Amino acid sequence: MRKLTLLICLVATAAVAFSQEPSKPAAPATQDNPFSTHNKFVYGGMKLILLRSAEKMPEENYGFRPTEAVRTYGQILGHVTDVAYSFCSKVRGEKDPNPNNEKTKTSKADLIAALKDVFAYCDPAYEGMTDTSGAILVKFMGMPSTKLALLNGNILHMTEHYGNLVTYMRLKNIVPPTSEPGFLPGSPKK
Repeated sequence: MRKLTLLICLVATAAVAFSQEPSKPAAPATQDNPFSTHNKFVYGGMKLILLRSAEKMPEENYGFRPTEAVRTYGQILGHVTDVAYSFCSKVRGEKDPNPNNEKTKTSKADLIAALKDVFAYCDPAYEGMTDTSGAILVKFMGMPSTKLALLNGNILHMTEHYGNLVTYMRLKNIVPPTSEPGFLPGSPKK
């Protein structure tokens, strides 16, 4: 009797699941290289979000910081670029160019240009990655890591600091890019 009850529960659950409208994939589905393909997709989204964040903040707020204990808006953008060079140069097998944008660039135009430059530098690392090449171990900060994990680490770092930028934008009554109507699939457009 227990087996029959379990079977009925499983069939009922499957029937409900299959009767639902199929969900749309968040990323392009592929049989080949699913991990690196997804990583490229997420990286592409983060590029758009960070550039839009840089563009939305007025120049006069690039020096804004909620407290002296944290980076300014501009310094966060510079920091994101500096760290992205560190991750991507390791994946590319190159010396870190270390432009020190966080300390040397303060204007909106310079930091937007720095973002575009680092994305141009990192794009080949993401575009050339496969699941197989992503499994290659390299040393990063004295620890072994796969190349794909480093690219994912770059995305995580960008995401972490986008969260900081969101707070700064909200404090200045600016709607962050990911909260704009129509930004996310399925959200209403203005």
